[in-house]
Amino acid sequence: MKIQGKTILITGGGSGIGLESAKQFLNLGAKVIVTGRNNAKLELVKQAYPDIITFQSDVSNASDAEILFQKVKQLGGIDILLNNAGVGVPPVNLGVASDKHLAGAIYEMEVNYFGVIRLNNLFMDMLKSRKESAIINTTSILSMVPSVLEATYSASKAALSSYTKSLRSHLQTINSSVKIFELQPPLVDTEMVADRPDKKISPEKLVNALIDGLHKDVYTIRVGDTKAIYVLNRLFPDTAYKLVNSKEAYEKLK
Repeated sequence: MKIQGKTILITGGGSGIGLESAKQFLNLGAKVIVTGRNNAKLELVKQAYPDIITFQSDVSNASDAEILFQKVKQLGGIDILLNNAGVGVPPVNLGVASDKHLAGAIYEMEVNYFGVIRLNNLFMDMLKSRKESAIINTTSILSMVPSVLEATYSASKAALSSYTKSLRSHLQTINSSVKIFELQPPLVDTEMVADRPDKKISPEKLVNALIDGLHKDVYTIRVGDTKAIYVLNRLFPDTAYKLVNSKEAYEKLK
């Protein structure tokens, strides 16, 4: 897929993976629009990268999503939608049998899953009208093998991965020009996991792999440890599960 000359909308673009994606797409000659809930972060992005267009918007809010769609439409539309916005609620601090745990799970699903479907539905006709267009859904290594410490986050990403595969098949069946990509990152060094000592890759390395996959039309883009876990999970699922869930993780559950 060609990137130069395309217009891309990136959700969760105020920091981390989203911001790194914005920078690299901009360097490749794309027009970049980023959204996020934190207006202060978006203002910093605008100051550092004046060519990036920013809109404050919450993907879990239907009204925000509709307003965002109308603003993007006024700008001439997009060719690529990168669904990157994501949240994770630490279930270890909530406990399984509690109302707070349920509220956290609902919040994760609203952003990580329903928010993606909401934006895809809004922008689908616009993307179908383009000669070459794409949707990129960011899932996770945990969409394949769940984490005992992030049970509901893992579930939200597994749901998104399943939806992504089905959406791709549907659009291919009707001969749509919209390409559906899935980015499966391992643990990435972002604010969300800053306090975790686990092995991480940089957002720069992740986005490098994303862009390489887009150029080659690799529809499921597995990066770093995600590649190994994918193979292990197919051949030795118990081993893959133990690698994702260390003894230390189980100790935290006690």
